[in-house]
Amino acid sequence: MIRIAVDAMSGDLGPRTAILAVLRLATSAASGVRFILVGERSVLERLLPATLPSSVSVHHAPSWVAMDDDPRAALRHGRETSMWRALDLVRTGQADACVSAGNTGALMAMGRYLLKSLPGIERPAICKAMPVSRGRTWMLDLGANPQATAEQLHQFALMGAVLATRELGRDAEVALLNVGVESGKGPEVVQAASRLMADDRRLHYIGYIEGDDIYTGRADVVVCDGFAGNVALKASEGVAKLIGEKLRSGIRSRWRYRLAVPLLMPLLRRWRTELDPGAYNGAIFLGLRRPVIKSHGGADEGAFAGALNVAIEQVRRRVTEHIETELAES
Repeated sequence: MIRIAVDAMSGDLGPRTAILAVLRLATSAASGVRFILVGERSVLERLLPATLPSSVSVHHAPSWVAMDDDPRAALRHGRETSMWRALDLVRTGQADACVSAGNTGALMAMGRYLLKSLPGIERPAICKAMPVSRGRTWMLDLGANPQATAEQLHQFALMGAVLATRELGRDAEVALLNVGVESGKGPEVVQAASRLMADDRRLHYIGYIEGDDIYTGRADVVVCDGFAGNVALKASEGVAKLIGEKLRSGIRSRWRYRLAVPLLMPLLRRWRTELDPGAYNGAIFLGLRRPVIKSHGGADEGAFAGALNVAIEQVRRRVTEHIETELAES
């Protein structure tokens, strides 16, 4: 039985989204999975049906972390919050993974404090699978560490490689994000990380990759510090929104374009399915001793369900244990 602790109070849209996502999975394909909704009991019970599925329970937490709370203050004073108590259920073995749409900094701080980092990992990294021209590419770090040492970038590469290899069923190709592909390009920390990765026989390292190559699928894992990764991710999301808006406004602007919509609809539906951000919602805090999944703060029911599925797969595939084993094989 897989048990997922859900921080139901955090996020931009409130507990209704988390509840609807949990109920969707609890009544569909998530057999063998139990969900623990963590939050203010009276609030949750007002939103829940009178009869809960047997796989759903409520764990009371009288407070929650706001999206604009300072992570250090949340760590010091947040022991009564839904985020803390959801993570603590994982720490005490009452749950196998935690999912939260809340404050990223607070989730990282609490996760490191309660669950600790894996041996050999100085700092966890946020990792997310993204759609590319062929399949998916995993990118890390996406914001947990605005600055990273060469050793930390090397650690990110090892963790990302284990995750991608488990998903792909073959050795993952790992690249390092840089401003050019030639040797000698980029800051010294990136060049030093490249040397470490090239010398590590556990990695199938293919060298540098530039930003315009992230979505070609040339690499299975793209490694960078949290500043570059977060900028790249947000810029990509902005471009995707721009393309969607341009497409909609273009169709509205000319009647001839509207006539072509029925012919294009199968292709547009396929693109929408393949490129729907909700289908790829759920970033993994790689490097913690237990799985912690960050959902987008504004995720709707479907996207939050995607984050729950990421948590289920992380537990089912025992990714954390495999990372620890790989790191131990020096």
